[in-house]
Amino acid sequence: MQDKAQEKIQGRTLWDWPVRIIHWSFVVLIPLAWWTAEESLYEYHEWIGLILITLVVTRIFWGFVGSTHARFIDFLTGPAAVVAYMRGQGARSLGHNPLGAWSVITLLVLLLLQAISGLFNTDDILFNGPLYYMASDGFRNAMGEVHDIVFNLLLAFVALHLAAVFYHQFKLKEKLLQAMIRGRANGREGDGFTANPVWALLIGGAVAALIWWGLSLAPQPTPIW
Repeated sequence: MQDKAQEKIQGRTLWDWPVRIIHWSFVVLIPLAWWTAEESLYEYHEWIGLILITLVVTRIFWGFVGSTHARFIDFLTGPAAVVAYMRGQGARSLGHNPLGAWSVITLLVLLLLQAISGLFNTDDILFNGPLYYMASDGFRNAMGEVHDIVFNLLLAFVALHLAAVFYHQFKLKEKLLQAMIRGRANGREGDGFTANPVWALLIGGAVAALIWWGLSLAPQPTPIW
């Protein structure tokens, strides 16, 4: 009886702890990444980039093995469902609507491209990214252009995302922010399984360890003496 009651309580969770922590980490880290670059604080900028890669890859894994509403299969749809939603036919998932679902994928792809391209970057003075010396000049230049272009795309995406959140939160009176803070809210509740967040922590730790190990194998500059 107690197990059934606990299962019912867990089933009300729409966004589990890993989803919420990763989401709000993006909110903090994206502005910090911009600020550290503007202030030429490249050591901190590099660390932020590595943390972002870890979080994005962890979120991708969690999209396959996490809670019901964290899984891509729960909310990703095809073009027909997106068109139907835009025509007012509603959303299949209790979580992201079809447009919101693809905005999640867009954000993850952009952040991953931005962070990975930064690994090959340089300021041509004091800072070189951790993978700078393993690439050719042409590839490094291409990654520099990707870094600049994707940053502008991220700015546009964030602006659209904020506009959509404000529209749904204040115009349509949907409690998006409350659900993303507390995990659920009136009218924003889940009906699926809630995975143990410890698994997300283990996945994140494994991803971070693999990144550290991979970067430790990267070529270093040849000493000039």
